[in-house]
Amino acid sequence: MSFKDDVFEHGPCPDNLGWNRWDLKDETLFNGAVMGKLITRVDADGKARLRMFPERRHMNLQGVIHGAVTLSLIDIALFVTMHRIGTGNAGPSVTLELSTQFVGGGDVDRPLDAVTEIVRETGKLVFIRGMVVQDEDVVASFSGIVRKMLPRAPSA
Repeated sequence: MSFKDDVFEHGPCPDNLGWNRWDLKDETLFNGAVMGKLITRVDADGKARLRMFPERRHMNLQGVIHGAVTLSLIDIALFVTMHRIGTGNAGPSVTLELSTQFVGGGDVDRPLDAVTEIVRETGKLVFIRGMVVQDEDVVASFSGIVRKMLPRAPSA
């Protein structure tokens, strides 16, 4: 059993046909405790898509989705991309670089999607770019680099 199988639930999402779950088994960790329900799929064009369902707790004082929530979705999407369309083990890997351009406010009443593609993958690095969208509305564009790492051996 691999690291990702120990800590993640990736099976089909029963509430969303064609989508898979992206849940940490420990719901008290960041993804579940802060972000809520996350689902993923690979689109017909080969891009990975990570969807969250914003709630009031994700809003800022202007009534739009908080930038920190959008950044968190982007960071999680980097690892979804590795898992869904790349070859890296997302669990023990780390974000090396993330560049984000906010271009619009996110509407808390609509799902928020990070749509990603791999620009290049090497033995140790994955270069990813994408957009955060709500239907046809762009909330942010981004690029990131993830360092693939091997899982650590359990402590004795």
